[in-house]
Amino acid sequence: MAAAAPRVSPRFFRRAQAHGFCVPDIPADVRAKCVAGTSTRVLDGRFVADALVAQCGALVAQKKGQGGRVPKLVVVLAGEDPASAVYVGNKEKMFAKAGFESETLKIASCDTTLEGLLSVVGELNARADVDGILVQLPLPAGIPAHVVLAAIDPRKDVDGFLKENMGLLALGDFSGALPCTPFGIMVLLAAHGIPLESKRAVVVGRSNIVGKPMSLLLLGEDSTVTVAHSRTTDLAALTREADIVIAAAGRPLLLGKEHVKAGAVVVDVGMHRKSDGKLCGDVDATFETGVAGKASALTPVPGGVGPMTIAMLLVNTAAAAWSKPLS
Repeated sequence: MAAAAPRVSPRFFRRAQAHGFCVPDIPADVRAKCVAGTSTRVLDGRFVADALVAQCGALVAQKKGQGGRVPKLVVVLAGEDPASAVYVGNKEKMFAKAGFESETLKIASCDTTLEGLLSVVGELNARADVDGILVQLPLPAGIPAHVVLAAIDPRKDVDGFLKENMGLLALGDFSGALPCTPFGIMVLLAAHGIPLESKRAVVVGRSNIVGKPMSLLLLGEDSTVTVAHSRTTDLAALTREADIVIAAAGRPLLLGKEHVKAGAVVVDVGMHRKSDGKLCGDVDATFETGVAGKASALTPVPGGVGPMTIAMLLVNTAAAAWSKPLS
């Protein structure tokens, strides 16, 4: 019997594939999981992220056996933002689980200056053992984030935010680091078998971190893309035309049942804490007033996009490490 042809990755995943990664396969029982009492499939980000972490561990062992390097990320955490501290802690745990190295440089708000941060970034640029640099946002008041981010060596830009990497993406070139959240969404959709070619997609949100790169990645997979935002007139009329809705506006429960057509795929990027302490996203995920039971598939909050963002940070860091010669 002839050997099966190797699975070809989507265009946006080719850089990762070149370093040994593949889009994870989703078992039938995971694909069949639905929101309780409905036929709306759950797009499980934790499962896909865990599969990528496992790939990282296997690839690290393989590369070490061949004399390769263990990827290393350094996070610069300036200030005392509680959400940032939790997020960085989650990154550290996932990096350790993957067998990668990570280091966090903590700087108190009272000690944070623009000159000091630029000096730290310069030192990290020069360190041969550092493959990725991540400056955690937001920075303390008065510190221009764009100036600090621009100082990062583009080869160590594992967030994919710099103009060099964003420019490649805008040109349809996926050879640079891709922004982690949109990258993670694309992998999540691919893993769950969601087709994108010729589909109508609406991205709600136009940020440089999610909305804009998300639209470019969807265009790269031949979707027909519309970007909506806070000044869009009659948002519901627009999103109801979409086969795929990406909610990344940063506004809790912005989209409800009236915003989607039957059978749409809904990806919720938002993460908010309500007055009762419970988490919610930009999408109302309930059956009564929300998209559950109407959408064909939905990302949960938490457990959807969040784990994928960190998983793609791992992939970007690995690609940065394994793309350069040994020191």
